[in-house]
Amino acid sequence: MYHSFFHLSRNPFDLTPDPRCFVSTKRHDEALSVLYYGIRQHKGFVVVTGEVGTGKTLLLRCLLGLFKESKDIVFAYLFNARLTSTEFLQYILADFGLPISGKSKAELLFDLAQFVIERGSKNQTTVLIVDEAHHLSEDILEEVRLLANLETTDNKLLQIVLVGQPELDAKLDNVCLRQLKQRIAVRTKLGPLDAEETQRYIERRLVIAGADKNACSLITEEAVLRVYRHSRGLPRLINTLCENGLITAYARHLSVVTPNVIDDVAAEFRLGIIEQAEADSADSSKEEIQRAIKLLLDLYPKRQTVIAGDSALDKPGRGSEQA
Repeated sequence: MYHSFFHLSRNPFDLTPDPRCFVSTKRHDEALSVLYYGIRQHKGFVVVTGEVGTGKTLLLRCLLGLFKESKDIVFAYLFNARLTSTEFLQYILADFGLPISGKSKAELLFDLAQFVIERGSKNQTTVLIVDEAHHLSEDILEEVRLLANLETTDNKLLQIVLVGQPELDAKLDNVCLRQLKQRIAVRTKLGPLDAEETQRYIERRLVIAGADKNACSLITEEAVLRVYRHSRGLPRLINTLCENGLITAYARHLSVVTPNVIDDVAAEFRLGIIEQAEADSADSSKEEIQRAIKLLLDLYPKRQTVIAGDSALDKPGRGSEQA
């Protein structure tokens, strides 16, 4: 709709995680390198966590793209973690291309073990990737731990990647899962972009979409700062603000996205509600601290008075005893 207006060849801020739109940042490059290293070196367990909208799924899509270029890697990609233990195994085997019809859980486990062992004997890599892993139940996580026992004296035969929100970290800290936590060999975390990375991200996305070298002129510098403030550096929210900013600018016949446009979009998506809630929470905490300090100050002189009074009362008593 607005592509020709802004001389773009495609949508620059599509919310669909497309590896062709991957923008290299320090955090994402490190995470991708850690993932690839952990799997290629047969480290066994790899865990990736990050807040909602930090680009975890896009990172996985890029990783899967690298896998498809390798002839010795096969993978099962599980994106629905709300399954029973039997459904979990069925999904994995089906994604590996193994038959599952009419088989018991024990038969599924046996077939999976044989598949992984056979590939391991040929120095081939077998990978299980679980997205949204923070939704996994403790029972399923225990199943995952048992799958990690598929190993030789030198290597882990099944590489397991768990990807999820910070709740996954909390879940893995559970004492009931300490055996699983101790098996984690590689761990990395995705965070939001800083202001400079946000600007580079926006410019690079516009260039990928066909904008010329002056891509930054489509969204003013002040508008980019507003995007960063409202999105707090989360790529998904950056995409939402910029996409709707371009649509709004087009509808208003503006040649560039201005700060007011970004503010209007942020208000429409109620992004300020989060900021206000955080500010209110901070103000509330400050008020509680101030009340506590006042209470202590009020109590302190009273306690001094009581102590002084007790001492005064004690003195005659001691004097009388001596008399």
